[in-house]
Amino acid sequence: MLTFLAKLPSQRGAWALLAASCFALLGGALFFQYQLGLEPCVKCIYQRTAVLAIGLIALVPTFAPQALVARLVGYLGWLVASVWGWLIATEHLEVQNSENSWFIVCDTFPNFPSWMPLHEWFPSFFAAPGQCGEIDWQFAGLSMPGWMQVIFASYAVVAVVVIAARVIKLRKL
Repeated sequence: MLTFLAKLPSQRGAWALLAASCFALLGGALFFQYQLGLEPCVKCIYQRTAVLAIGLIALVPTFAPQALVARLVGYLGWLVASVWGWLIATEHLEVQNSENSWFIVCDTFPNFPSWMPLHEWFPSFFAAPGQCGEIDWQFAGLSMPGWMQVIFASYAVVAVVVIAARVIKLRKL
């Protein structure tokens, strides 16, 4: 099992699967937004951005899985975006579960850098007309940020396991 996990980062298919899972999640988000009418809030948009970051970063080693630099970029981006997404999902869940969620105000517009105002460039993807405290959808007792916590935690755990297996296997050589 360790050998299998250690070999994954040098395989194009593994990185492509990671990217595809992210793009599938983004497709799901757009389905929820445009077909089910669930408007994303600012924290939803930040989580969407984290998923997009993982997907885009995974494309780097997809095209060059044998290149150490490409894999390092992939590892770092995967871990950072997974943890960042988990933190945002956790904060979002706290807002939803607070006693007075109506009194907790989140930003009206995403706070992207001035040199990259994604919500202005791509408003259909990055605009945030929803309210952070609303729970419009639940499945198995978890709201959307609860499921995103699970997803981001899964991404982070898999990243750590794959990286650890790779490091352990390389040290044995």
